[in-house]
Amino acid sequence: MITLRDFKVQDAPFIINTLNDEQVTRFLSSKIPFPYTQADANWWINQGSKNGVVDATAKAIEVNGQFAGCIGITPGEFEYSHGGEIGYWLNKAYWGQGIITRAIELICEEAFAQSNLNRIFGAVFAGNTGSMKALTKSGFEQEAVLKQAIYKNGVFYNNHIFSKLKAD
Repeated sequence: MITLRDFKVQDAPFIINTLNDEQVTRFLSSKIPFPYTQADANWWINQGSKNGVVDATAKAIEVNGQFAGCIGITPGEFEYSHGGEIGYWLNKAYWGQGIITRAIELICEEAFAQSNLNRIFGAVFAGNTGSMKALTKSGFEQEAVLKQAIYKNGVFYNNHIFSKLKAD
C-alpha cells in the first residue's frame, strides 16, 4: 500500500542514504545538497518540507509502512499562483513498481481538492524516461521540449514539460 504522510525524524537515515545515491540524484535539481548530510535532513524534516500548497509542500512516500521517497508540489507566485511544479524522488529499491505513478496521482488529487491550483506541471530532464512514463500514466500530457534549458554538472539537457489540469 502506498501512502503519503508528513516527514518524521526517523526518516532521516533513509533520506540521507537515498540522496547520496548518484543514480537517484542525477536528474534532480542541484539545489539539493550533495553530499547530503544529517543537518540537511534535519532542516528538510523540520522546515523545508513544511512550506506549501496543502498541509505541506512535500510528503514522504511510504510503501507498506516503509519510507520510500518524497513527492511535493511547489506553488507558483503572483500570476502563476494557480499553478504548481511537481517534484519527486524515490529510493532505487522501489523503482519500476508503479509507486511514483501512484504517488503522483495521490498528491495531485489532494492538491486539486484542497488548494486553488488549476495546473500542475513537471519539468523533466531529457533521458529521465522513468519520470516521463510516470507522469504520462498519471494523466499528464507533454506540452513542450525546451532545448538545452537545463545545465547540470557541465552538461546541457533538454527540459521536457508535462502538465495536468484540474479539469482533466
